Amino acid sequence: MPNVVIVGMQWGDEGKGKIVDLICPAFDAVARYQGGHNAGHTVRFGEHHFSLRLIPSGILHQGTECVLGNGMVVSPEAFLGERQELRDAGVDDAGRLHLSNRATVLLPPHVALDRAREQARGAAAIGTTSRGIGPAYESKAGRYGLRLADLAADDLEERLEELLGVVRPQLHSLGSDVEPEEVDAAALAERCRAWGEALSGHLADTEQLLNGWLRAGHSVLFEGAQGTLLDIDHGTYPYVTSSSSTAGGAATGSGVPPTAIDGVIGILKAYTTRVGGGPFTTELEDETGRFLRKRGNEFGTVTGRPRRCGWLDLVAARYAQMLNGVTGIALTKLDVLDDLDEIKVCTAYRVGGETVTDLPADRAALDTAEPVYETLPGWGTSTVGTLSFEELPPAARDYVRYIEERLGAPAVWISTGPRREETIARRDLPAYGRLMAR
Repeated sequence: MPNVVIVGMQWGDEGKGKIVDLICPAFDAVARYQGGHNAGHTVRFGEHHFSLRLIPSGILHQGTECVLGNGMVVSPEAFLGERQELRDAGVDDAGRLHLSNRATVLLPPHVALDRAREQARGAAAIGTTSRGIGPAYESKAGRYGLRLADLAADDLEERLEELLGVVRPQLHSLGSDVEPEEVDAAALAERCRAWGEALSGHLADTEQLLNGWLRAGHSVLFEGAQGTLLDIDHGTYPYVTSSSSTAGGAATGSGVPPTAIDGVIGILKAYTTRVGGGPFTTELEDETGRFLRKRGNEFGTVTGRPRRCGWLDLVAARYAQMLNGVTGIALTKLDVLDDLDEIKVCTAYRVGGETVTDLPADRAALDTAEPVYETLPGWGTSTVGTLSFEELPPAARDYVRYIEERLGAPAVWISTGPRREETIARRDLPAYGRLMAR
């Protein structure tokens, strides 16, 4: 059975939640390997609408095991709230929702520090969700953070005092008006112990779980958050997230060997969006950009922030295909382009008078890059709910083929609407068979 990674090929918000939800019945387990509750995955089917932030989309399928891996930063409060929302909606997680005891705990002081920093940056703000993700990863890398296993430690208060010894001076220097109990070790330890008790039924050595399942021949779908261009190493630094959101992060963030991974599905939106600050070469600040935002409902699942919108950027997409080794593409939101007379695609950048086809590492080059476009005809016909590639308008099929040819990977799934059932699955393609064994 194949073990496959789902990864975003842009700056996140590509529609990973829908694709995971769509294909996870073919897998025995879904494992999230990085990020925190700054990543929203939206799933719609029938009249149901779920906005997931921490818990893998596989939770909506009874019998699918769900894992939050060691590479994540987990807010106990956010996890318990999301679990309760799902239970209130009738989702049964009994015995199949597992939290890595090695995952880092995201605490209120991390949130306070994140907010204070963003406020202090003013116009130069990175555009974080202010959920505490970055500071939590800092505490992990600085080796003063807590893991979920530590919530029951005898010396919990002493460990928290060490963490607060780092955070308090920064909050003070930033002029933060944080609540006293958020930076009091004794009060925080009491809350942590309560969280530890509430989470105890979910905590597990998930590395052992996942590798045991693999040895038994079970298949795992690895779910990434954010997107390739937000990866801490490979993204448009410093406007990135704090974890490895590329496919390589699946191994380190879950504890399975790289040799266990058989394929990578890249999620690519038919145009491009970005939330927060940072370079965005194909951004449209005109009527077309506003049309894409409205038609595509481009507002953050977690924050509600309007997303910046622009044409498809193949320079960035080729980079993502290379880094992740994408073996099949899920092309999302094709239907959003239905009413456009023409569609532009960025094939190169103009930087300092030169044409470049590879994504520059230099921040100044990205800030000043100008897009080189090719223009394709629109199709002027609704594709909403289309379930067969052959039934798409000819110009829409040409647009899909154009992307496939330039990325060297087939579009195995094509989303023609927000709901689970509004998806073309191209089962005739050899890539589909390689990625989906069942």
